[in-house]
Amino acid sequence: MDDQHAGAEAPRKFLFLLASSRADGNSEQLARLAAAASLPPGAEQRWLRLGDHPLPPFEDLRHAGDGSFPDPQGHERTLLDATVEATDLVFVAPLYWYSLPTSAKLYLDHWSAWLRLPDRAFRASLAGGTIWAVTALATEDDNADPLIGALRLTADYMGMRWGGALLGNGTRPGDVLRDERALVAAKSFFSQ
Repeated sequence: MDDQHAGAEAPRKFLFLLASSRADGNSEQLARLAAAASLPPGAEQRWLRLGDHPLPPFEDLRHAGDGSFPDPQGHERTLLDATVEATDLVFVAPLYWYSLPTSAKLYLDHWSAWLRLPDRAFRASLAGGTIWAVTALATEDDNADPLIGALRLTADYMGMRWGGALLGNGTRPGDVLRDERALVAAKSFFSQ
């Protein structure tokens, strides 16, 4: 490596995991605004809609046979590869019954298998990265504690940083664009 590139920091790679059952919903609109306004210079971004990459129900094989999990294929492989390539994981997930939507929870359930793949250092590849949340709520009380708690604990367990949660209010598509507090927060969300 020449002196010009010595110590150069690699660009951050943001993986936006769209977990809504609706395309271009309030959470996604808010995330796109935040990305446009506050991603670090040179940051790469990839947007994956979990609904376009459906995962099978998670089957816990730790105590069956030799306890090994099959090598991921298809959509699972796509999500695994995208996850380990990212420095920042952004869960773009509307609040469903105070928690993550099914597609995001199922994605996290599959991490249990990915942690046990012998040819992947899944935890080590994520350590030092950051988990973020962008969510829209249908009520004014901003009670997203279970969703935020699940992602914060995941970050802690994986040796990752917690970047924070950007909360917006909106029920019908586009409502979040009238939430002034969320729009102001979006302008600097990823630059914290």
